[in-house]
Amino acid sequence: QVQLVESGGGLVQAGGSLRLSCASSGRTSSAYGMGWFRQAPGKEREFVAAISWRGTYTYYADSVKGRFTISRDNAKNTVYLQMNSLKPEDTAVYYCAAQPRPYSSSYEAISDYAYWGQGTQVTVSS
Repeated sequence: QVQLVESGGGLVQAGGSLRLSCASSGRTSSAYGMGWFRQAPGKEREFVAAISWRGTYTYYADSVKGRFTISRDNAKNTVYLQMNSLKPEDTAVYYCAAQPRPYSSSYEAISDYAYWGQGTQVTVSS
């Protein structure tokens, strides 16, 4: 069973930065795409960013392009989300997700992922 544990959330002022981490366990291979999603109160969960299994390809929602960067360290089984120039509208619970099959080519749908972390709260004050 794959387990994902997020960390790094918190309260930050608009314009500030945070780095989220997602540590995974339960799989011996790192050949799986990983993603970050977020869910604000009263809204549906939405795609934020994703990274291919080797880290060769990255994908971003338009709302975070140029401000967020996803990366991974397969030796540490950890995925990161560096968030810069944060805005109040970035306030949400952020979830890490892992794909169930290796070498996927689809990354932006919730249905592309089978494993989810418990989420970490990010609050951006104006």
